[in-house]
Amino acid sequence: MLFISRLQSLSDKELIDRYKKRGDKEIVGVLFKRYTRFAYAVCLKYLKDTNESEDAVMQIFENLFVDLKNHTVLNFKSWLYTVSKNHSLHIIRGRKKSLPNDYNRLDGHSLFMESEQNLYHDNDDILEQRISELEQEISKLSDEQQICIELFYLKDKSYNEVACELGFTVKQVKSYIQNGKRNLKNSLSGYEQQRE
Repeated sequence: MLFISRLQSLSDKELIDRYKKRGDKEIVGVLFKRYTRFAYAVCLKYLKDTNESEDAVMQIFENLFVDLKNHTVLNFKSWLYTVSKNHSLHIIRGRKKSLPNDYNRLDGHSLFMESEQNLYHDNDDILEQRISELEQEISKLSDEQQICIELFYLKDKSYNEVACELGFTVKQVKSYIQNGKRNLKNSLSGYEQQRE
């Protein structure tokens, strides 16, 4: 009991470092308790189904036993957001692959009827591709630019909140975000030219 209470007082980074050294499964348990609701909220945002989201969260945290040893995690919450989102998108892609089989079971008329589910299928694929490109380019930014952009845009934090959380001045935060946005714009324009 004393061991668990000591673990609970450690920061995310300290927990991850300790897990990499010792492999204590209790450490992942502490992270699970700390971030279950957060991961669930991310999954629910994409999956729109409570049971599926609960299952997804369990799978994500089961994978942490291996993933935390294989990845360098600077900010666990931001990393977990990306992992949860990608896991949810993977589930959604799996749903789309199974759709034709479901349609084959229906009577012939249904096969030719439009449904809201597939009206924008092409747009979903394009959106997923662009999100993937954006994530790829964000990972190429400096650590400071990455974390400032993630906190400001993905976590909806203000300049002041980002500055307080990271120990930067507001001016530094604005600079990291502005430079990061410019770098992203330049690199993403390369993707647009490749498409043309």
